[in-house]
Amino acid sequence: MTLVRRIARPLLAANFVISGLDAYRHPAGRAKLAAPFIEKVAPALGLPNDPELLVRANAATMVAAGSLFALGRLPRLSAVALAGALVPTTIAGHPFWQEQDPADKAKQRLQFLKNVGILGGLLLATVDTEGRPGLAWRAGRAAKDVKRSAELTGRDAARLAGAARREARHAAKAARREARLAAVTAHDKLT
Repeated sequence: MTLVRRIARPLLAANFVISGLDAYRHPAGRAKLAAPFIEKVAPALGLPNDPELLVRANAATMVAAGSLFALGRLPRLSAVALAGALVPTTIAGHPFWQEQDPADKAKQRLQFLKNVGILGGLLLATVDTEGRPGLAWRAGRAAKDVKRSAELTGRDAARLAGAARREARHAAKAARREARLAAVTAHDKLT
C-alpha cells in the first residue's frame, strides 16, 4: 500500500467510524430525523419500519466498513458499503430543500454537499485497484488467453492430422511396394 493510501484511507474513514459510533449509542435524535424518509423507503425495500433499528444498522455498517477501510482490509468492498450507508444518511439527515430559514437551508446544503464530496471520494476508492489489474482487465485477459490457447490447439491438431495423413500415405505406398515385391518374388519362384 502506498503512503498516500495509508494516510488517505484512515482520514476518509474516521468520520464514518466516529459518527457511526455516536449514532449507534444515541440513535433517538437521528431516528426522529430519519423517520419521514424511512416511512417512504422502508416498505418499498422490504425493510422494517423501525427508524431506531435502521439508524443503528446503518451506524454499525459505518463503523465496520469504516474500520476495514481505514485498515486497508477489503478496501473496495468497504468503500461500497460506506457509500451505501452514506446515501440514506445524506438524504434523510440534510434535506436542505425542505428548510424555510435561509441560514438553516445554507447550513444543511453545506452538509449535504460535504457528504456528496465524500461520496465522490468513496466512489473513487471503489475503483482503486492499487496499481494491480482490475477484475475486468483480468477477465478480458483470461478470455484472450483461452482464445489463444484454443487457436494454438487447433493449429497443433491440424498439424498432427496432416502428419498422420502423410504417414498413412507413406505406409500405404510401402505396403503396395511390399505387395509388388512379394508378388514378383512369388512369380520368380514359380518360373
